[in-house]
Formats: sequence, structure tokens, C-alpha cells
Amino acid sequence: MSTPYSPAQPDRSDIDATPGVVVLDFGTDWCGHCRAAAPLIEQALAAFPDARHIKVEDGSGRKLGRSFKVKLWPTVVVVKDGQEVARVVRPADTDEVRKALAA
Repeated sequence: MSTPYSPAQPDRSDIDATPGVVVLDFGTDWCGHCRAAAPLIEQALAAFPDARHIKVEDGSGRKLGRSFKVKLWPTVVVVKDGQEVARVVRPADTDEVRKALAA
């Protein structure tokens, strides 16, 4: 079973200041697209053990999602040393996510 999306939101400034790769996975636990994509995202992340994966519960009024202009769930944003380097919206396969992580 997949880790649930966390309602606790890190501050954007903390994400921007984090060294290395941070994978922000925006969605909700009740979203069908999110549930379908969860195993694909987790499989892709298995090849990148140093990446920090943060599942962020998103929705109206959620500042972190708005700061990344998230419109659809799930949206996976890859941040490296504080800069967005890739994103995948509603991934359909593991390779899509792997390519984003390799960016």
C-alpha cells in the first residue's frame, strides 16, 4: 500500500533551500488518478534512492501547490538544489517519471 498524501505542507522556502533532489508528489488520497499513478511513481523512485519523496495533499488554498502552479493531480515536480528541473502530470507509465527524475 502506498504512503498517504500528507496534509502537512513544507514551506516553499524550505524546498528551495534543500540540497539535492526533492520529488514533490501533489494529489489526494481519494483521487482515482493519484491512486492509479502511485505504484508507477514508487517504481520509478526505487531507482533514485537519494531523492527525497514528499507526498503533498493538494487542494484549494494550499500554498505549496499554488506556488508550483499545480492544476491536475497527480503532479510530480522534480526539484534539484532548489530549482524545478522537470514535472510530470498524470503519469501513464514508470518511464515518464524515470525520465523526469533523470533530468
